[in-house]
Amino acid sequence: MGTAAPPAGGHRASPPIPVKIIIAGGFGVGKTTTVGAISEIDPLTTEAEMTSAGIGVDDPGSRSAKTTTTVAMDFGCVTIDHSLKLYLFGTPGQARFGFMWDDLVRGALGALVVVDSSRLDDCYPAVDYFERARLPFVVAVNAFDGRVAHDLEQVRWALAIGRHVPLLTFDARDRLSVRDALLVVLDRALDRAVQEGKS
Repeated sequence: MGTAAPPAGGHRASPPIPVKIIIAGGFGVGKTTTVGAISEIDPLTTEAEMTSAGIGVDDPGSRSAKTTTTVAMDFGCVTIDHSLKLYLFGTPGQARFGFMWDDLVRGALGALVVVDSSRLDDCYPAVDYFERARLPFVVAVNAFDGRVAHDLEQVRWALAIGRHVPLLTFDARDRLSVRDALLVVLDRALDRAVQEGKS
C-alpha cells in the first residue's frame, strides 16, 4: 500500500493545533444545540429522557419544548483552518452534575457561557465558576425566537460581569452565529495569553 506524496516543496503539512473549549450554562439554555449546530462530526451527546422525577427540579422555561437533558456531557469538533481545530465540551446544566465540571474543564483554553435572558439566575453558577477558575470566558445570550428578554447592558449589570468579559447575542441553531461566538472566545483566550506573557 503506497503512501501519499508530501506537498510541493517536500514538507508535510502540520496537523492542526487542538484547542479545548467549554460550552456551559444553565439547564435548557441551548448548549447541546450550540455544539450540534457547528460540529463537523455527529456530536456525541448523553441525552436522557426527562422524567416526572425532574418536575420542579429541572425547569427549562415556559418557552421550551425540551424533553431530554444532558446527563454527562456533549462533545463535538470543528476545524477553524488548517492550523486550528476546536474540541467542544458541553457541560450538563443541572447543579447536581456540578461535580463533573473540574474534569471537563481541565486543559480548556476558554469557555462560552450560554444564557437565556429570561432566566438569568440559571447562568450565575457558570459565570462564578469560570471567574474562580480564572478561565477566559465569553457570555453569549441565546436569541430564542430571534429575540432576547433584556438588552445586553441589563444582562451585564444583572450578572455583575466586568467590561473585560465579552457579552454578545447569538443563535445557538445557526452555524455561522455559533462560529462567530467561538471566535470571540478564541480572541479572549489569546488576549489573556498575551497579557500573561508580558507579566
